[in-house]
Amino acid sequence: MTSTDTPARGQKPAGAVAPSSWLDRTGTPATPTSRHPRRVPHLAAGAMLVVCCAGGTVWWTTSTQDRTPTLAVARAVTVGHVLSMADLRTVDVSASAGTVLVPADEAAGVLGRPMATNLGPGALLTPDAVGAAQLPVPGRAIVAVGVKPGQFPPALTAGAPITAIVTAAGTQPATTGQAPVAGTTWRAIVAGVAPAATDQTTVVSLDLSAADAEALAQVPADRLALVMRPAGGGR
Repeated sequence: MTSTDTPARGQKPAGAVAPSSWLDRTGTPATPTSRHPRRVPHLAAGAMLVVCCAGGTVWWTTSTQDRTPTLAVARAVTVGHVLSMADLRTVDVSASAGTVLVPADEAAGVLGRPMATNLGPGALLTPDAVGAAQLPVPGRAIVAVGVKPGQFPPALTAGAPITAIVTAAGTQPATTGQAPVAGTTWRAIVAGVAPAATDQTTVVSLDLSAADAEALAQVPADRLALVMRPAGGGR
């Protein structure tokens, strides 16, 4: 009696030929499958990045070449202040067409000259910002007050920030007009100081708002005191 071996479940019959890896189960050539996905999007992104970097380099180089060393003020300066090296610094700027600035190599032309206007720290210096005072500007006014020794500091000079204070009335009778009361104050910038004449009166020109100038002009000269404030204190 002949016995026939039955293969166990999961085992291939003896003599069975396993299909080649390039054939599917039906014996038809299988479609090859790549284990590595295509990297075209990544390559495209990389190419764009290179282009952007190259363009940025060209832009930066061009903009740098267009910049010019220019003078700027290193700290606040006021009208009448005489410029020194400590007041200036050099910055590289790319000015728009029509803008006139002072090149850094022309610093000798502005040193020792008075400011014609007030500038804050970092402001670019223009030719018309130096020289004769450009006062008053719109909305401002210049008022002259006559003061005697004891009513102002001897070191008072053009460009100094001051506070004008109405003092109490002396032996003279109080005025009946609209003069401000004692203790009223105004902030101003000294526009000029005229030396005392034979009567020992020094004329100080003050730059302040138009409304304040009109009010200050009504105060009798003997009831004013001028107090200097720290430089850069503003108007």
